[in-house]
Amino acid sequence: MPTYIIENKKTEEREERFCSWSEIEKFIQENPDWHIPPSAPSLVTHTGNIVNKTSGDWKNHLENIKKGSGSGNSIKV
Repeated sequence: MPTYIIENKKTEEREERFCSWSEIEKFIQENPDWHIPPSAPSLVTHTGNIVNKTSGDWKNHLENIKKGSGSGNSIKV
């Protein structure tokens, strides 16, 4: 579930709420002084090849999968 930042329109008090979208909509409908202020979304990204950043155990596991998958496989290790 995501974390929403909500703001009281009168007092400008801000709170963080960890809940579903339906729960936050219900809260805002029941409490008209509160709203979700505009903000930029938080994005989680990575750069580079994720296999290069994993442990040796994971790479060994992939090699074992490749060996057991037969000829003509396209698994890159």
